[in-house]
Order: sequence, then structure tokens, then C-alpha cells
Amino acid sequence: MNVATSKDYEVSVDKAAGLERSLTIRVPNVAIEREIAARLVKVGRTAKLKGFRPGKIPEKVVRQYYGGQVREEVLSDVVRTSYSRAIAEQKLNPAGGPRIEPLPDTASDTEHFSYRATFEVYPEVALRPLDNLEIEVPRVAIEDADVDAMIQKLRVQRATWHAVERPAAANDRAVVTFEGKIDGEAFQGGQGKDVTITVGAGQVLEGFDRALHGAAPGETKTASVAFPKDYPTQNLAGKTAEFQIQVQRVEEQVLPDIDDAFAASFGVSTGRVDDLASEVRANMQRELTERLKNETKTRAFDALIRANQLAVPRTLVEQEIQSLQADTMRQMGITDPSQAPGRERFQSLGERRVTVGLLVQELLKEHKIKLDPTRVERRVLELSAPYEKPGEAAQFYRSNRGMMAQVEATVLEDQVVDFLLERSKAKDKTLSFKEFMGA
Repeated sequence: MNVATSKDYEVSVDKAAGLERSLTIRVPNVAIEREIAARLVKVGRTAKLKGFRPGKIPEKVVRQYYGGQVREEVLSDVVRTSYSRAIAEQKLNPAGGPRIEPLPDTASDTEHFSYRATFEVYPEVALRPLDNLEIEVPRVAIEDADVDAMIQKLRVQRATWHAVERPAAANDRAVVTFEGKIDGEAFQGGQGKDVTITVGAGQVLEGFDRALHGAAPGETKTASVAFPKDYPTQNLAGKTAEFQIQVQRVEEQVLPDIDDAFAASFGVSTGRVDDLASEVRANMQRELTERLKNETKTRAFDALIRANQLAVPRTLVEQEIQSLQADTMRQMGITDPSQAPGRERFQSLGERRVTVGLLVQELLKEHKIKLDPTRVERRVLELSAPYEKPGEAAQFYRSNRGMMAQVEATVLEDQVVDFLLERSKAKDKTLSFKEFMGA
């Protein structure tokens, strides 16, 4: 415990487990009462009470009507000013607001107003040498076969379905009506009418899907389906059901020809099929470039975290969790706080964000890394390029302080990543486009 005293207050500091600190502050009652009296005099000059002229209200009456309110205001100011002074004198760096607990008078001390302020402090960060960091940097090139595979996916997106009079095969669609029973009893969710299932696509449980292979239009199939032990519906988990499946029709997939009409349907500027592959490659490259940048950043920060184990303030983690919850609610269109996703799903990400933030701030300070305005402008132009009027979009970015703050934060992170790669044991790892994008 560290104790500091002065004529007008006394402070003791307790260091609890981890980053928590506790200040016990005692302020002489005589100073508080003097301030209360002074404020009541000011109140009395302007207060308006029925039966009294302004400025002529007796001190006893002023205290009776306004004493409680003035006392609360004075104590609030005493806590605020003494706490601020104490953390400055003790050279403490709180990571969040304090929890204030007024302490009861004791027999040994009736002359002071005492309270306890409990809070967490920022950890002391001492970065390990960067040249020991090991960062594996993915290197990926787009091959012609990758472009062909992407065009094939585009064909599947534009596929049509035609009814056929043959048994169903993999990738066909079966339109079915079914009823399932467990121990001879129907169960909720075990019935369906005119349900479309793509054979072999994993849309249904294995036993059900297996029964559809080779099933012909108009045929009735029996399927024994075992529900997994971890099945989400608890009353079905681990049980086996028998389904009667009526196959109403079978449809096969018909892919469109790769022609000018197909190219135009995907917005190829020239409308020519010859230019489709070029535009597909360009789009793939843009997506790949962004994904590579994000993955490299993740790996660089992972290496930084591994080398610098850090205790993080729970206060900051909780703020990150609440921010992540709010962002998820906005994305999902949820407005009812009771429907917010559970905080536990954001715990590890919140801890990671706080850890990265503290390490990056120390890195910026220690190595004097400054924001590069040229890179900021380049990023603004990149973000504006997809718009119909890029110049206007860029100007909108520049005039919006909130959006520019986000751009600057991203650029500064990119600069940190480049700095880490330059000074660490970075090594390239070649991956195929399919490997990397599928990861």
C-alpha cells in the first residue's frame, strides 16, 4: 500500500490482482462543510421562496430547503477533483471510469469524508524484438483454370431446371412430399409437401439423401434416418426416424451457353463473351488482393501477440464486446436488446482487439510511425473507384470526418503491418487460389 498525504486530503493506493487498483481517499469534513456553507450563501442570494424576498431568506431556511442538494453537489465535486488529482499524483493510467464506494464513518475517524475508487489501469507494454517474429505470408496467383472454374460457377448461378422422366442422380433436384415417424409416431417437423432437394448437396441428413439417389418420378421410397447425437432439436437428437418419401418429379440442371447474352447478363461492359474472362479475372484479383491484405494483417498481428503476452483490462474488453454486439444487431436488423446475440461469442475477438490495439499503440510510439497522407489519399481513391462518379465520392469521403477517421485507422494499421514484415522473419508460402480462398 502506498499512502500520500497533504493538508487537504489523504490517499492510499492498494494494488489488487492483475490490473486492478484501489484508491482510498479521505477529505477533511471541515473543508467540505466550508464549501457547502459558501455555496448556500450564493444560493440564498438568488433563491425564491414563498413568503421571503430574494436575498433575505434566513440561512437556516436556505439550509433546510437546499442543504441536501448542495451537499450532494459538493460531495460529487469533491470526489471528481480529488480522484483526478490522486491519479495524477500517483502516476496511474486508468483504463476506464472508477467504481466509487463511499466509506462509512469509523470510530477512529469521524473528521473525514472517505471513499474508495476501484478501477483498472493500462498494462505496461515492453515490446519484444521484432526480428524474432515469424510471419508466414501467403502468395497466391490466379491461373486460367481458376478463371474457368469461376465462369462455371457463374453458369450454375444462371442454370435452369427441366423435369425429366428418369431416376434422380447427383446434382439433380427432387421435388418430394414426405412424412417421418419415430417408433410409429409422427413428430413435429417430420412432414413436408412439395419440398425441393438437390440430390447429394448435403441439404438433408444422409439416410434421406441416400434414398433420393435413383428414385424415379412417381416412386415412393422408404428411408431410415439417424439423427446425430448433437442434433439441434433435442427431442430428435440420437433417435432414428422412418420416412415415407413420395417423389413427385425429378429435375435436371441445364447450364446456359457461354455467349454474348451470358456475358451481358453479368454486366460485361462490351457485352462480348471474349471480354468475359478478362472481367472475371479482374474481379477475382480485386477480391484476392483484399483477402491477401487482411490475411497478412491477421498473421502479422498473431505473431505480435504470440511474442508479447499481455494482460488486458476487462473494462476495455467489455467495451469491445458491446461494440461487436451492437454491430451484429445492426447487420441482422435487431432492435430489441433482449434479442442481442450472447456476449460469450464475442469474448475472444474482444480480447484480441484490445490486445492488438495496445500493442499497435506501443509500436507506433516506440518506433515513431506517423500516418502517411499519401497512402490515405490513395485509399480514398480506391474506395471511390467503384462509384458512378468517383470524384464526387472521393470528395464526400474527404468531407466526412467520421469516414476519414476510419480510413486513416485502416491505413495506419497497414503501415504497421508493412513495418512488421520489413523487420521480422517473414517468409512466403505459395498457395493455390482454391486453397487460399477456400480456407
